[in-house]
Amino acid sequence: MRVAPGAADRVRRVTPEQLSTTIVDVLTTLTDEGLLTLPDGVPTSVTVERPRSKEHGDYATNVALQLAKRAGTNPRALAQLVSERLLASDGVTAVDIAGPGFLNITVAADAQGKVAADIVAAGASYGHTSTLAGQRINVEFISANPTGPLHLGHTRWAVLGDAIGRVLAAAGAEVTREFYINDRGVQMNHFADSIIAAALGLPTPEDGYAGAYVADLARAVEADSPGIFELPEADRRTKVREVAYRLQLKEQQDQLAHFQTHFDVWTSELSLHESGSVPDTLARLKELGHVFESEGALWMRTTDFGDDKDRVLIKSDGELTYFASDTAYYLDKRERGFEHCIYLLGADHHGYVGRLKAMAACVGDDPAQTLDVMIGQLVKIMRDGAELRLSKRAGTIVTLQELTEEIGVDALRYSLARYPADSPLTLDVAEITRASNDNPVHYVQYAHARSCRMIANAADLQMTVPDLETDYDPSLLSHERDGELLRALAEFPRVVASAAELREPHRVARYLEDTASVFNKWYDTKECRMLPQGDEPAGPVNQARLVLTLAARTVLSNGLDLLGVSAPERM
Repeated sequence: MRVAPGAADRVRRVTPEQLSTTIVDVLTTLTDEGLLTLPDGVPTSVTVERPRSKEHGDYATNVALQLAKRAGTNPRALAQLVSERLLASDGVTAVDIAGPGFLNITVAADAQGKVAADIVAAGASYGHTSTLAGQRINVEFISANPTGPLHLGHTRWAVLGDAIGRVLAAAGAEVTREFYINDRGVQMNHFADSIIAAALGLPTPEDGYAGAYVADLARAVEADSPGIFELPEADRRTKVREVAYRLQLKEQQDQLAHFQTHFDVWTSELSLHESGSVPDTLARLKELGHVFESEGALWMRTTDFGDDKDRVLIKSDGELTYFASDTAYYLDKRERGFEHCIYLLGADHHGYVGRLKAMAACVGDDPAQTLDVMIGQLVKIMRDGAELRLSKRAGTIVTLQELTEEIGVDALRYSLARYPADSPLTLDVAEITRASNDNPVHYVQYAHARSCRMIANAADLQMTVPDLETDYDPSLLSHERDGELLRALAEFPRVVASAAELREPHRVARYLEDTASVFNKWYDTKECRMLPQGDEPAGPVNQARLVLTLAARTVLSNGLDLLGVSAPERM
C-alpha cells in the first residue's frame, strides 16, 4: 500500500539518524493528539535501516511492529498513522506499508544529495558524534611484562585497544589509552639472571628466559653500561635489572609507535608500591570491612560479590600479591576521574573477569557501571600451511617487529581489526599481503586511491568544486547508484557510534568494505561518470559527482584512520 505524496518541494537533508528523530517526533505528536497511547512512553530512538532490496525503498523501519502491542492496536493500523505524518516531512517522497506493518521510505534525490555536501564540509570530523560526550574512559591494553619483545598475542590487543580508543574518542568520549607495566615481582629477577647468564656464557637459569633476544639484550646492556657484568654479585642483579628494564621498555614503546599504537599514559606497578598507593588501598579495604586474616595471610572477601573464591592480598610470608597491586591500580584510575575502566585481557585471563568485578564492588563501585572486561581469543598466523608458533621462554618468538616486517603495518592492523575480539582468528600471510580485491585491506585502500585519482583527474581538467551553499545542486545525483552511495556514506556516523558503544571496531572495517563495494559499483556505472568525455565541458552534474567523490574519499579516509590504517592516494 502506498500513501500518496504531498508537496514536491522537499529540500531538507535526510539521514538515518534524522529519519529516526522524525519518526520519534511523529510518535510524540500522535500521543499528544490522543491518537496513540504508549504506556511506557515514546521511545527515544527507533531503528532505521537500509533495506537489502531496492524495491523496499531507500530506508525501512519496523517501528509499527515493535510498538503495536504496547499501543493496543494493529501493526498496519499504526503504520498507517505514522506513514501519513511521516510523508509530510521534508525530504520524504513516499512511504510504503509492506507486509504486517513495515514502513519502506523513499527519499528525494536533493535531500539525499545534501549529505555529500555535509560530509565534504565536515572533512576529517565527519563520523564524529557526541553520543559519549562527557564520559571519561580509561582503556588499558597490552600491559606486557618488560621481559621480552612484544609478540602476536600483544599485537592483536595493540590493534583492538588502539581502535577502541579511537572510536570512543570519535563518539565524544574523553579517552586515555594506558599501558600498565608489570615491572615488579619475581619475573624481573629471573629476567636479570637470564641476561647475566647470557653475558657470562652460563646456562639459562631455571625459570629463566631463553632465546636470541636475551643474548642481544645482554650485549645492549653492556654497551649502555660498560662493566656492569663485572660488578659484585650483590649489586649486579639490581643494576642489570634496571638497565634491561629501561632498554626493553624503550624497545616496546618504539615498536608500538611504529605500529601506529599510541598510549597516553604508562603506569608502573612498582610506582604504585613506592608511592604508598598499595598500602593505602589495603587500609581502605580494612575500613570497608572486606578483608580478613586466615592461615597467616590477608584476604579480600570477593566471594561476597560473586567471585568463585576469596583472593589473597598479602601472602603468609608477607609478600604482596598481584591482586593487591591490581586493586590499587583500579582505585588509582577511579581517583584520576575515570568513570569507566576498560580492560583488554588475553584468553588465558578468563578467570579475571569475576575477580575484577568483585574487586570493584569491594571498593564500593557498581562494576556494571564502572568496569568492562574484554577477553580476547588466540590468533594463529599461517605460512605455507604451517603455523608460526611463539614461546617467549623457549626463544622461538614471533615478534611484533617480525610480523610487521613480513606482513606490513596496514595489512596486519586491518586484518586483526576486522574481527570481533572474542573470535579465534587464523590469518594466512599470503592472503593478507596479496594485492587483490579478495584482500579486504587492499580493496578498501584501493577504493580510496581510486577516489583520489578521480579528484586529481578532475583538477587536471580544470574542474572546480562548486560552492556547497550556492552552486551545488544535490538533485542532480538522481541515478540509482548515486542514491546507493549517498545512503552508504550517510550510515558512517551511526556505525562509528555503534562501534564505540559496543567496543567493536570491527564494525567500522566491515562497513568500509561494504562502502568500498558500493563506491566501485557507482564508479563502474557509465551513467554516473564524474568526468566529462572528450571535448565535453564539465557541467553541473559533473560537479555534483565531484562532490560525491570527495565525500566518498572523506568517509573511506576517516574510517581507515579509526583503525589506524593509512589511506594511500596511489596504489
